[in-house]
Amino acid sequence: MKKILLISIAALLLPGCADKNQYEQAILEQLQLDKDIKDYKASPERMAKCVVDSTSNHMPGVFGLDPTRLTAYRNYTKMLTLSSSKDPKKTLEELRTDFGSPKELAEAHTNYTESLMECMSASIAESEDEAKAEK
Repeated sequence: MKKILLISIAALLLPGCADKNQYEQAILEQLQLDKDIKDYKASPERMAKCVVDSTSNHMPGVFGLDPTRLTAYRNYTKMLTLSSSKDPKKTLEELRTDFGSPKELAEAHTNYTESLMECMSASIAESEDEAKAEK
């Protein structure tokens, strides 16, 4: 009985983890192309994790596997991959609908951008501290 319960819970958790992982992967792909990340020798992987954690704090949903949070991860991923969409205009309209309104889409973009800037400044400060410690 315990094994069946464990397998059932695992089956429910895997799709949620996949949504979060896809979001983190979309962020990582953008960060790997970012010139500032390379110039400051920041770790794109650490930055991506930081951005996911920071944006998650301001996403709908109470906890990581809340269905509304999982939907938010999917929507944020779609938002980040808008430029690579085959039909960006259609995707933008879908995003406006998915987020509920153009205002909520703008708020999500602001959440992402602010989180990115916070993580960037934290990473830069950390790398400067490490450079001072090495001297």
